[in-house]
Amino acid sequence: MTDKKTRTERDSMGTVEVPADALYAAQTQRAVDNFPVSGLAMPAGFIQALGHIKGACARANAALGALDADVAKAIDGAAREVAEGRHDRHFPVDVFQTGSGTSSNMNANEVIARLASERLGATVHPNDHVNFGQSSNDVVPTAIHVSARLALVNSLLPALDHLATTLEHRAGELAGVVKTGRTHLMDAMPVTLGQEVGGWARQIRNGIDRLERSGQGLLELALGGTAVGTGVNAEPGFSGLVAEELQQATGEAFRSKPDFFEGLSAQDTAVEVSGQLRTVAVSLMKIANDLRWMNSGPLAGLGEISLPSLQPGSSIMPGKVNPVIPESVAMVAAQVMGNDATVAIAGQSGNFQLNVMLPVIAHNLLQSIELLANASRLLADRAVAGFTVNESRIREALDRNPILVTALNPIIGYEKGAAIAKKAYAEGRPVIDVALEETDLSEAELRKLLDPGKLV
Repeated sequence: MTDKKTRTERDSMGTVEVPADALYAAQTQRAVDNFPVSGLAMPAGFIQALGHIKGACARANAALGALDADVAKAIDGAAREVAEGRHDRHFPVDVFQTGSGTSSNMNANEVIARLASERLGATVHPNDHVNFGQSSNDVVPTAIHVSARLALVNSLLPALDHLATTLEHRAGELAGVVKTGRTHLMDAMPVTLGQEVGGWARQIRNGIDRLERSGQGLLELALGGTAVGTGVNAEPGFSGLVAEELQQATGEAFRSKPDFFEGLSAQDTAVEVSGQLRTVAVSLMKIANDLRWMNSGPLAGLGEISLPSLQPGSSIMPGKVNPVIPESVAMVAAQVMGNDATVAIAGQSGNFQLNVMLPVIAHNLLQSIELLANASRLLADRAVAGFTVNESRIREALDRNPILVTALNPIIGYEKGAAIAKKAYAEGRPVIDVALEETDLSEAELRKLLDPGKLV
């Protein structure tokens, strides 16, 4: 005898063979067979949000008398296991599936029905019980909002706060380090390294503020609209009660959308949040690139700072060390910008009463949140916190910066200043030496006027 590797499951279309140990049933298996596209399953956060939603719906339906109390209790217990991530491997449906996400909704219904049946010792039906008062068309948009909101507040916002705090701490430490400023990648008037790093910190704080504002929209849920926004087959009061149950389960102030037709047909909130994620990615790209430039060299580049040495940088050049963390962060930023383009295009696909690119919106939105959270902590802990400052290199460049002559403009005029700067450039001499020859100002006056510390 041999162990049977499959079992036969039945749905409205007939029978299908399902892996013997799978918690899901026929409709999930049909989706697995129909969509062998990417090998990318729906994000874990999305699956866990489905667990929260199914449990909340069971509790609400029981409270409304629409579902037997024992059946609802079994569903709730099973759904909690899904919400805890204990059964993620039983959600194999590809991201690139039916545009409503029906396959993923049924995947959740089937897994929870099987687990609930085992708890109850009687059959719990995936449609008649687990999906009671719901449609994929309102469940999946709700899961996008719930999963994105939880990922935002539990992962990304704390990571960005950590990065901003780390930058602010370094800005304070480096407040006295005066360096050559640069505009157009060319020498400009001096700044402090603390001012430069503080500007980065403000970028991140602004990104946090933008995400907090946009993230409020994720608290509004489409659940209750069912198939087309009319709420057909849902009990009166169901949507509000489910939102209350989700509040209690997650600690987030979820509430019903004021207009279910908008909630099903449009994904404008997801598009808005994705746009703010893109803005954060732009900030991280700028910071990462500045760090790479400042670290460049160590001999032939700027060499203003030295990033932590984390790994050998070349398979052929011994001793070479590269700025691997900023490079990783820059690639994350590029991916998030691409994800945002996908979300924007998908957001346009609200055809009449339903958006039909919901799974790809969920995938890209949650991936962007996860990538930015991880990259922000990496940047803070393995680049910003540990870089050292090459003050002698900074001072040498600053002393020979002819642009300091700008400080003399009010006294000698722009044209005379330009002549001094060009001569200093051409002869490779400090601007103060040339200014002593070309003006009537004393050395003491020039040193006072050209003191970089007073020009920041």
